[in-house]
Amino acid sequence: MIQVRLRNHFPARPDSTPFTLDAAFQTSAGVTALFGPSGAGKTVTLDCIAGFIRPAEGRVVMGETVLFDAAAGVNLPPRARQCGYVFQNYALFPHRTLRENLEFAAERLPSLERRRRVNAILESFRLEEVAGRHPHELSGGQKQRCSIARALLAAPRLLLLDEPAQGLDHALRLDLYGALRQVRADFSTPILLVTHDLDECFELAGEMLILDRGRVLQSGSPRTILDNPASIDVARLLGRYNLLPVQIKALDPARDSSLLRFGEFDLAGPYFRGRFIGDNVTLFIRPEQLTARPRDGRPGPNQVPATLERAGDRPESVRLEFSNGIVVTAPRADFERNRHNKEWVVEFPAPWLRVL
Repeated sequence: MIQVRLRNHFPARPDSTPFTLDAAFQTSAGVTALFGPSGAGKTVTLDCIAGFIRPAEGRVVMGETVLFDAAAGVNLPPRARQCGYVFQNYALFPHRTLRENLEFAAERLPSLERRRRVNAILESFRLEEVAGRHPHELSGGQKQRCSIARALLAAPRLLLLDEPAQGLDHALRLDLYGALRQVRADFSTPILLVTHDLDECFELAGEMLILDRGRVLQSGSPRTILDNPASIDVARLLGRYNLLPVQIKALDPARDSSLLRFGEFDLAGPYFRGRFIGDNVTLFIRPEQLTARPRDGRPGPNQVPATLERAGDRPESVRLEFSNGIVVTAPRADFERNRHNKEWVVEFPAPWLRVL
């Protein structure tokens, strides 16, 4: 288990604004994703754990080993922390071949053991055929796999990955995900992964931490957080919802029901524990949970009339953007049959309605 509590203030500089890191969390085995926008403090957090930045306050403990404790004056140097760090720019030695980069990481091992370990990890990461090439002769995916393999050769107790898929095209990204899943299956090393890609969290992570402006806003499994964001801030950071202002008009705990007012229209929903009639709240619902059809007469229950402003193509669906701020993800075939319609109704399924 890794326990982290960090606090550090970074003052304003000519080319940067002030920033305060004030984060506390713990992780266990498997992959934990640090998710958040640029400037949230994700890489700074990794640097503090690795020992590249000394925070003013806090504590970092890995298992029974204290890596950093500001109050006790403990601050192990990076080389003593047993953290493997994979940087965004790969940090491979340009004058060494791929094999030589890996051998450097295992230089403390006896010659025969070093060769055995390097050969095994070249095979594990499917790099045997390019082992004699220099970094400039490798693809982005091969460089990244080499960086991860090199970090693992040192037998770290924790692997830190700073946006490992950045700059990779879709095919190389999928290849990298496969390599990381293999790492997760073959090695017991916990992984702390920095990303701003929610799909990457679902691909790789068992747990995720939502980080913004230096603070952890929510933690849990990716699915739990997506289904139940803790706040409007978290919902906005995830970027996967319609966020609509509504007022609670009725609540009935006995029938597990509620009535929400959105503009001029009423929406029936489930009972919202802890809320009161008259509360102004935010309704959140994902675009794929809504349905849209051409308008034909008066709207039915839980339907809201809307004028289509834009239709954006997706590989297997269409993103429909309406005048009242509603976004719907519709099956392509359904939209193609009605693409010339401008006036639609959007249906809000009662079981999917949630408020913040």
